[in-house]
Amino acid sequence: MKFLLLQNYPGTENVEPMANWPAEDVEAHLKFQNELNRRLTELGELIDVQSLTGPDLAKFVTSDGVGATVVTDGPFPEFKELLAGYRIIDVESEARAIEIAEQVSAAPGPGGRPLRQPIEVRQVRGCVSAGS
Repeated sequence: MKFLLLQNYPGTENVEPMANWPAEDVEAHLKFQNELNRRLTELGELIDVQSLTGPDLAKFVTSDGVGATVVTDGPFPEFKELLAGYRIIDVESEARAIEIAEQVSAAPGPGGRPLRQPIEVRQVRGCVSAGS
């Protein structure tokens, strides 16, 4: 069973943006993430993992398939959270996917405290083709 784990960083007073963290806290967080990725790879459970740029670099593309495509940088509404990255995993059960999400949620943040970041767990259905 494949699952997508969406890693969100909430915009709360409890968690500063990583750009504001002390260097040693960023290093500890990245070390934790890399170690988790290594273990999941060894277990054959990790398919892909990527971090994403912030919403300030996002582009919005709108098209009707006929006229000119519109590409904009915003405007950006005030946002409470941002999608920081994702993992695609292939595991035996939803319970295992949740177990991995628990580990990601507890990644160390400022001062080494667990971030308690929300991890959205969604099963991957696969590709939908015409006639399906």
